[in-house]
Amino acid sequence: MPHAPILVAVPADVRDFERYRWHASPDTYLNALTRVAAATPIIVPAIAEEIDIDLILDRVDGVLTTGSASNVHPALYGSEPDPTFEPYDTARDALTQRLIQASVARGIPLICICRGHQELNVAFGGTLATEIQEIAGRMDHRAITHDDQRERYATRHEVALSGDGPLAAIVGQSSIRVNSLHRQAIDRLGNGLAVEARAPDGTIEAVSVKGAQSFALGLQWHPEYWAESDAPSAAIFRAFGDACRRYRQSRG
Repeated sequence: MPHAPILVAVPADVRDFERYRWHASPDTYLNALTRVAAATPIIVPAIAEEIDIDLILDRVDGVLTTGSASNVHPALYGSEPDPTFEPYDTARDALTQRLIQASVARGIPLICICRGHQELNVAFGGTLATEIQEIAGRMDHRAITHDDQRERYATRHEVALSGDGPLAAIVGQSSIRVNSLHRQAIDRLGNGLAVEARAPDGTIEAVSVKGAQSFALGLQWHPEYWAESDAPSAAIFRAFGDACRRYRQSRG
């Protein structure tokens, strides 16, 4: 039986290329939405002050915030800008902070990946640490240097899941192997968030929104990359798609 049609908003990154400014999103996330979550993605341009966010959220059934080469601007969590935090994308920051907060308030299903996971923490008043591989006792979570993207995004370490959390319920396991590619991570956990997974070095790899009306998860790793072949990654995107369909049905 075909899935009911659903729309998922995906906030754009801003890129300057060949004398033009582009609003775009990596296709790995779009492919995971269409092929596994059975959703139609809608890329939202990062011009938050010029578009009607409520109008968009009135029409979509879910929101996905993606990873990116850019980082959340430190001013949003009370830190000073520094070259080690760069590059930035303040236009995306302005859009995602509003989308995240409004989605949770409305009960719209929300999945936040990599940069998105960090955006979720900041939206709830948390902070970020950068260059975590230089912190004593921490692993190196950065991507390896390789010409083959499949090697760069290969799963490389385990994460332990919270036994009573929604993420463990979705994947049906107490630990999974993931592909974390990051040099920033959650420092102080945002108010109202619960830890769903940790790496062996204690790094927070997944969170949920306490008391959320619907699916609301942040994942530091990249389930979108292997969503068509890795069972836990597929389970996450299917669960998100199912949550979006339930939300659509609930609003008639």
